[in-house]
Amino acid sequence: RYKTQATDTVQAPTRIPLFQLDDWTNFATFAPRGARWVAVEMGGTPLEDFEHPRDAIYIMGSEDGGVPKSVLRACHEVVSLDSERYASYNVAVAASIVLYDR
Repeated sequence: RYKTQATDTVQAPTRIPLFQLDDWTNFATFAPRGARWVAVEMGGTPLEDFEHPRDAIYIMGSEDGGVPKSVLRACHEVVSLDSERYASYNVAVAASIVLYDR
């Protein structure tokens, strides 16, 4: 179960289900059946051409290393974001853009 964080001033676990998993294997076992795993990473289908699955789990990588190759191989889809001036976006901005597009 999600561990309480001192910075969580709105008590998020009372509003949405949050889970803390130790590693990718635990996630793969825990993930909802039937949901499509969508990695957000450079080199994927451009967002403007991407059709979002009805049931999806969006996987964001770290800002310095992206989504690990082993995780990319396990994903059903990979979507990428075009950028005019920068190679990539901050992970929070990237997630916001993808979820807004959804």
